[in-house]
Amino acid sequence: MSHDHSHDHGLAHANRTRLAWAFGITATILIAEVIGAILTNSLALLVDAAHMLTDTLGLLMALTAANLVMRKSTNQRTWGFRRAEVLSATVQAALLLAVGIYAAIDAIRRLFEPAEIHSAGLLAFGIIGLAGNLVAMWIISSGRKDNLNMRAAFLEVLNDALGSVAVIVAAIVIWLTGWGTADSIAALVIAALIVPRAVKLLGETTHILLESTPKGLDLQDVRSHLEALPGVISVHDLHASQIASNLPVLTAHVVVADEMFSSDSTGELLRELQECVAEHFTVSISHSTFQIEPLSHRKTEHQINC
Repeated sequence: MSHDHSHDHGLAHANRTRLAWAFGITATILIAEVIGAILTNSLALLVDAAHMLTDTLGLLMALTAANLVMRKSTNQRTWGFRRAEVLSATVQAALLLAVGIYAAIDAIRRLFEPAEIHSAGLLAFGIIGLAGNLVAMWIISSGRKDNLNMRAAFLEVLNDALGSVAVIVAAIVIWLTGWGTADSIAALVIAALIVPRAVKLLGETTHILLESTPKGLDLQDVRSHLEALPGVISVHDLHASQIASNLPVLTAHVVVADEMFSSDSTGELLRELQECVAEHFTVSISHSTFQIEPLSHRKTEHQINC
């Protein structure tokens, strides 16, 4: 357990460093794009700048969450601040969704009211944005599978990079053809990139916050395997949820024959139950709590008024 804790602490420290660099780069690009949007009168660049603003705020929240996760647990917060990364990812996804919807609405409006776009400046700022986003993606990429917080941060930077590509394409089209509507189409493309990913991430974080069963874990299959262990009569009050990414928990009441308590074999059974949920299933659960009950207890359990 101490080795796992040290490993988790090391990952958290590395992810915090990655997020700090990504935040600095993204904030710099944001300032550049705001200036560029004013100079070029480009909706696509303005939308991308608004997207960058939410991403900068999102990365700031991710960085804050990464710092909170490293705090030790207390009697008031027995899991520490592990859920901070889920809350951060939820807010980031909601911000992304709001920006995507706004971008789509304003882009449709501009299709009917095209504006004059300065293509050369638009191209220059698009290239600056893409270069910065690629660097930020490279920094975050190695930690994006560690938890939802890092994944949300990576998605935000990825969306920024794709948005910069759309801005560059629009700038080239306007430069070569003078077709200003390309700017609005680029804004629509950016919105189309943002919304589906935001909805998917929001669904995943909501799934955890509602304490739903971890994806990939079949509780009926778990129940069947537990009840197949020698000495187990039945399993009830079986619950599984997630505190944060990579931290599933499970609790259950296990009914056994009264004789198992007198034969002092419940300790061995407890070990088998914990090994079963930790090793047998695709979703490994190392935090499990089992209440072993004698069969006679079932008759009075629901009559006890606590």
